[in-house]
Amino acid sequence: MYGAGGHAKVVWDILTAAGDAVVGFVSDAPAAQPLLGLPVVAAREALPPHDGVVVAIGDNAARRRVFEALRAAGVPLLTAIHPRAVVAGRVTLGEGVMVAAGAVINLDTEVGANAIVNTGATLDHDNRLGAHAHVAPGCHLAGGVTVEEGAFLGVGTVAIPGIRVGAWARTGAGAVLVRDVAADSLVVGVPARSR
Repeated sequence: MYGAGGHAKVVWDILTAAGDAVVGFVSDAPAAQPLLGLPVVAAREALPPHDGVVVAIGDNAARRRVFEALRAAGVPLLTAIHPRAVVAGRVTLGEGVMVAAGAVINLDTEVGANAIVNTGATLDHDNRLGAHAHVAPGCHLAGGVTVEEGAFLGVGTVAIPGIRVGAWARTGAGAVLVRDVAADSLVVGVPARSR
């Protein structure tokens, strides 16, 4: 895995629950101590042999930067889906997606490359989640919601049907989205308003 923080622990749990073996962690600032009993190294090449990499970084911009560098280098980028997640039929998952325990992704939803659907989040039918976006734990998106590239929905965000969240926008914890969110903006509250 690329990343060695708290989000990497969640991804480790997803992979091990799915029966996959994790051989170690890569970090730009490697720790002196192992993480979860595995080595933390400064370069991917220092890891034991492996089939590919999961980018396990919570910050959207940092995750995109690492993902794009690995993709350009031809490194296989793996998807991590917890066995206790529900992914319906006719769902499209991009390369390097992470789906955590308790997440539900319903029919005809598209999840872009390197996106995160975190613990207990639900995406109802016909949602579109852009590349590098992050739907935090406990978010609930009704049908037909679009979350554009790099957007971050804070813990417990709720969106009514048909809402569009612009690229790289952010929502505060518990925000209730009843109207579209502009790109590169921050909205908070119930109902959510620009900050």
